Amino acid sequence: MGSLPPPPSPSEPSKEARIDETTLKNLFKSQQSHLNFFFQNLSLPQTLAFARTLLSAAGTIFFSGVGKSGFVAHKISQTLVSLGVRSAFLSPVDALHGDIGALTPRDVLVLLSKSGSTEELLRLVPCARAKGAFLVSVTSVEGNALAAACDMNVHLPLERELCPFDLAPVTSTAIQMVFGDTVAIALMVARNLTRDEYAANHPAGRIGKSLIFKVKDVMKKQDELPVCREGDLIMDQLVELTSKGCGCLLVIDEEYHLIGTFTDGDLRRTLKASGEGIFKLTVGEMCNRKPRTISPDAMAVEAMKKMEAPPSPVQFLPVVDHQNVLIGIVTLHGLVSAGL
Repeated sequence: MGSLPPPPSPSEPSKEARIDETTLKNLFKSQQSHLNFFFQNLSLPQTLAFARTLLSAAGTIFFSGVGKSGFVAHKISQTLVSLGVRSAFLSPVDALHGDIGALTPRDVLVLLSKSGSTEELLRLVPCARAKGAFLVSVTSVEGNALAAACDMNVHLPLERELCPFDLAPVTSTAIQMVFGDTVAIALMVARNLTRDEYAANHPAGRIGKSLIFKVKDVMKKQDELPVCREGDLIMDQLVELTSKGCGCLLVIDEEYHLIGTFTDGDLRRTLKASGEGIFKLTVGEMCNRKPRTISPDAMAVEAMKKMEAPPSPVQFLPVVDHQNVLIGIVTLHGLVSAGL
């Protein structure tokens, strides 16, 4: 018995498997053309009626679909939830095995289907209607059964699928996603969702952290601060300069007002310029008396922008109150560690 031939190497694809730049460019142009067809032919009155229906929903906005449309339905629902709208995905199969118990007369059920002839959704319609929910179909084929069975239909104009056989659902799911997420943002605008409210829905992600965290939440303070007086000798403060992990000294007066900063870069430059004379120099003589500072109530993301601002980036910002009293320090490393 002979052995099977080895599989082709991934690094040496057959001629049939090659993709050239022209083919790829033409595919993107074709998809762009198909999407433009959708934008140019979408009914704004239908879309407005749909958006207003979702906006006025007293209960939960459920989305349902099968296959690729099901994934899109799930995604649109998640977008709404992230914007503070009560929404959920309802599997048409699970719904017929108990999950339909979640539906109430206060709810809206949106059914996504390219053809409008999806058997699972058609079986779900009478059951959902018996629960009293308001039914909306979102389809791309004119005169379909699902549209006829629902209380409202939105037609998503589809020129054709990008697939050369006009079969693989790639353009149809793209326009479903664009449609659903755009309406979601319309609801966000109509509800006057604030940045703080949006951030409250994303507390663990970078989005939420950038909108929630303030400088005072991420700064070092008290014993963590590398402080010294302006009359202190530079060489006497080397331990303080290197042990606090900030890369600088914060020079203060008796009332803790910030006088300036002295960095490890300043140390190298002073040593190069002064040689042994550095043993007699004080921190106050060589410190930067006009450092960038920030308020404890400023947003942490603002601190990062301020560190990166011209003329040259810095690695830290002293945190001072309105009377220039030092209360902390925020470092670039600390911001990155916080997930910003």
